[in-house]
Amino acid sequence: MAIKIYIDQGHNPTGYPNTGASWYGQQEQDITYAVGRYLAGMLREDGRFDVRLSRPTEDTVLGTSNATSLRRRVQEANDWGANYFISIHANAAENTAANGTEVYVYRLYTQADWLAQHVLQGIVDTVGTKDNGVRERTNLYVLRRTAMPAILVELGYMSNPGDAEKLKNDRYAFALGIYRGILRYFGFA
Repeated sequence: MAIKIYIDQGHNPTGYPNTGASWYGQQEQDITYAVGRYLAGMLREDGRFDVRLSRPTEDTVLGTSNATSLRRRVQEANDWGANYFISIHANAAENTAANGTEVYVYRLYTQADWLAQHVLQGIVDTVGTKDNGVRERTNLYVLRRTAMPAILVELGYMSNPGDAEKLKNDRYAFALGIYRGILRYFGFA
């Protein structure tokens, strides 16, 4: 039986609520959409996985507010009976020196934490971003309300020129890093 992974491409398209950050001419929702599509393609080619995307098309809109957008993503994953939930985001900070990849989980020392460690290492090894670690975030709706192990991946900092360049040109590599981390988590690699 295939392992069901729900890939949440964080945020909605431009012009709708919950669109995410914007830096150096890039929109967070475009980055997350592309990385999610690449990751879904890799997982679908591997018969051990079944995949659903929160945004199967670029213009898919989830919810009419931040709250309903987040609730819809979680509800879809829960209703489908996903085994794992992976939310993809890109970070931003006022301090443009901030850089690197970090992964958030609801609780440390759980299956989600173990998956997060592998995914983080996969991205750092593949893309060359700085390892900012796995962090506990109990206030994030998509981690708190999912019925399965859930992680939220902050690929890099859109506000950092070096990370921004990677987020623009290495989207496939970010997806490959996540995929490699998933394979290591399951002992497939």
